[in-house]
Amino acid sequence: MSARLLSAQAVLPAFSRHPQRHVAAARRLLSSPLSTASTDRYSSTSAGLLRISYPLRSRTFLRVGQLSRSHSGAVATRSLSFSTTIPKLVLKFARVPAAFGGAVVASIAYVQYQAQQAGTYAIGIFNSAGELVGATIAGAKETAGSLYGGVSEGVSGLEVPEWMQNLLSFGGSGGEGGEGGGKKKSDDEGGSRTYAAGAAAVTAAALGYGDDDVRSEQQSAKDDQMMVLTKKMIEIRSILQKVGQTGALQLPSIVVIGSQSSGKSSVLEAIVGHEFLPKGSNMVTRRPIELTLINTPDSPSEYGEFPALGLGRITDFTQIQKTLTDLNLAVPEADCVSDDPIQLNIYSPAVPDLSLIDLPGYIQISALDQPEELKTKIAALCDKYIQPPNVILAISAADVDLANSTALRASRRVDPRGERTIGVITKMDLVDPARGNAILKDRNYPLRLGYVGVVCRAPSTKFSFGRNVNITSAISKNENTFFGAHPEFAAPDCGVTVGTTNLRKKLMSVLEQTMAQSLQGTSDAIRQELEEATYEFKVQYNDRPLTAETYLAESLDKFKHSFKDFTEHFGRPQVRQLLKHELDQKVLDFLASRYWNKPLSEDKSWNRLDEPPISELPNVDSENLYWHRRLDASTSALTKLGVGRLATNVVANALQQHMDRLISESTFRAHPFAKQAIQEATNAILNERFYSTSDQVENCIKPYKFEIEVSDREWAQSRENSQNSLKEELKACEEALKNLKSNIGPKKLVQVMSFVDKLRQGERADMKEGTEAFGFSQPLLQKGREGVFLRDRAEILKMRLYALKSKQCATSANKYHCPEIFLDVVAEKLTSTAVLFLNVELLSEFYYNFPRELDNRLGRHLSQQQVESFAKEDPKIRKHIELQQRKELLDLALEKMESLMALEKSKKAPLVGEGSVVRTGRWGGMF
Repeated sequence: MSARLLSAQAVLPAFSRHPQRHVAAARRLLSSPLSTASTDRYSSTSAGLLRISYPLRSRTFLRVGQLSRSHSGAVATRSLSFSTTIPKLVLKFARVPAAFGGAVVASIAYVQYQAQQAGTYAIGIFNSAGELVGATIAGAKETAGSLYGGVSEGVSGLEVPEWMQNLLSFGGSGGEGGEGGGKKKSDDEGGSRTYAAGAAAVTAAALGYGDDDVRSEQQSAKDDQMMVLTKKMIEIRSILQKVGQTGALQLPSIVVIGSQSSGKSSVLEAIVGHEFLPKGSNMVTRRPIELTLINTPDSPSEYGEFPALGLGRITDFTQIQKTLTDLNLAVPEADCVSDDPIQLNIYSPAVPDLSLIDLPGYIQISALDQPEELKTKIAALCDKYIQPPNVILAISAADVDLANSTALRASRRVDPRGERTIGVITKMDLVDPARGNAILKDRNYPLRLGYVGVVCRAPSTKFSFGRNVNITSAISKNENTFFGAHPEFAAPDCGVTVGTTNLRKKLMSVLEQTMAQSLQGTSDAIRQELEEATYEFKVQYNDRPLTAETYLAESLDKFKHSFKDFTEHFGRPQVRQLLKHELDQKVLDFLASRYWNKPLSEDKSWNRLDEPPISELPNVDSENLYWHRRLDASTSALTKLGVGRLATNVVANALQQHMDRLISESTFRAHPFAKQAIQEATNAILNERFYSTSDQVENCIKPYKFEIEVSDREWAQSRENSQNSLKEELKACEEALKNLKSNIGPKKLVQVMSFVDKLRQGERADMKEGTEAFGFSQPLLQKGREGVFLRDRAEILKMRLYALKSKQCATSANKYHCPEIFLDVVAEKLTSTAVLFLNVELLSEFYYNFPRELDNRLGRHLSQQQVESFAKEDPKIRKHIELQQRKELLDLALEKMESLMALEKSKKAPLVGEGSVVRTGRWGGMF
């Protein structure tokens, strides 16, 4: 324990033992020149927020009598027996000579600075032990009650700091009555103090005061009001950023410029409290970074968001740094810089509400791997952002002459009078303190907002801090240590401003004032834009409101109604027709491959001796094994075709085609996302039911693979069906032959077909494939073969139609003479059986599940961003919604702007009413 603390402890019993005798001595000591000099020494002020100001104000000190009564409540932090130790300590205090009384007054101010943090820590320990030593405290107070009273009456002008009140008076003011307990505070007073303390703590954390907050109550209230106004202005600025691109709708920001290696990144990271900006040996910052700091006093966590990327909250600042690096390095090296900004919002209880723009650093000479025009591009990009009304934060290093500062030269081009430029001098610890003081007082480059000196290099955080630990406090303490050790920065008359804490406050104050000056002009621009948007919305859309949610809901309802109409018109009859048509085609394929692909007259050498032509079928014996085997093989091939898979596939394809048709007829046709969602919903349900339905159908048609019974009614119906099928096939062949004649020419086609017939008869057997003969090319010969095939197929179909109409095919007894009818009977039975299970297992399930699956994919589970993206896929709807949103945002911005302007007026009104003096600065204006 230091000698000053021992003397401070020892003086109290001296006053208690001889109160009347030592009052006069204490007063003489207080009025002595030595005491005055000592007090002035510790009440001197230095520049900026780093002033070591400890005035003996009445609001922070207690009377000595109260100090004496409260001191009995102090407990030691060692594990002792309080019931026996405290009374002994009081008796020892009573034996200390009164000569040390004057030293207490002189040393309290110094003890306040040295022990404030220790006292804060001790308060927590003492409060936690309050219940344990309550009885001991009461006994100690009763023992020394008379002594306290004497000292209280004798010495009435001596006061102690608030921290010592809290340290020495715990438990003493909370009782009702008693020796050391004062009057109990009301609930309202306690609540208001708690609120004020909370607001002050929030402001102190945002401005970077930390535990060294030495502001007055008036200054704290002013800072609180400034934070509220700045937050509201930044909210309006964020709204205006969403509205449009016009410069009139933009509130000012703070633009950070400086040459490379001037300390730009360090200044921004010191303000934020984290390392988050891209780092690298080469030029890493290639795009503007629009950094919005948002103070969140109710949230203990710190995180960042990229609004344009939709990455959500990022609590790891190394991830933010990596994302910024990737976004910057995505700019091609041939361009090196881009004017497409990166928007980054950082939410933290330890940052002030600020709007900053970080730009690429100025360079003097382009590197070998950089384009020659890079210097010009960077200068043009910076000039774009430092135009009025933005505030310029010109960063310069202390070890570089201001005459060579690229940032100051650029700012003077657009702000020649220095009215909206703040000079920041980094690396102040690299120059002599006298030189640093001279730089901050520079008159060759005067700035209305002045210069601020900072040392943003924090102590090494490799072992003492994690990457996500806020380093603001460490930087502030490092600056306090450096600047406080040099009178050039800490003396009361030094006239300079230093420290990151001071820089934070200046940035907030300047941003608030600059935004306040732009309020009226921006308000008029918002009102004009709102009138234009309102008129356009009324003319084009008749004031009909539309949101992305309502548009999606209406589109879903319309599609569901269309789907319901479809389910009523697509049922068992339609499924039966589809499947029967498919099986009819299979029957025709079997007939063609096993019966019809033999011309009426052929070269006998091409045929097997035991294969009679189809023309002989009506006249063969009914017991002919050849034709029996032909029909049985065709029937077996049809029943073992895999009808279950075929039928399920046919219906599933039909459903998909109909769903595509419904999409093309709905509003979803202009929405790729919705089309994909509907198709995926359709496929998901069909895939889930496909295999089970296919197996069910296959199991049910299994009996037809062994035996097929045919009734007379079925035979008659199939006879008619087969005739219709052959007629359609004949019509298709004749239509194809007609088209062939029109393409080649009738005469030419007849010639080439005659040539092909001769080749088939062997008259031109010496002709080889791939050669031309008599002017006929190979493509023409191919067309001739196709014509011969169609002609022969048409002749066979005509012959079979005649056979089906004959009496021979009137009954099922002659099924081997009429294979077309019998195969149609089999196809009909397969169709009837399959449709039953297709309707139950596939169709009904699809109709039931699809609306629910559609709701899951396009309804409840979509995020707000997905809904808005869906609506804006349609250009007409996007224009409608954007105009409506623009109108609503302008209305909201105007409402907030008017309330903010009213708040600004109410803030300035008392200043005029109270007769306060308005001072005019060197460049005019009030400050």
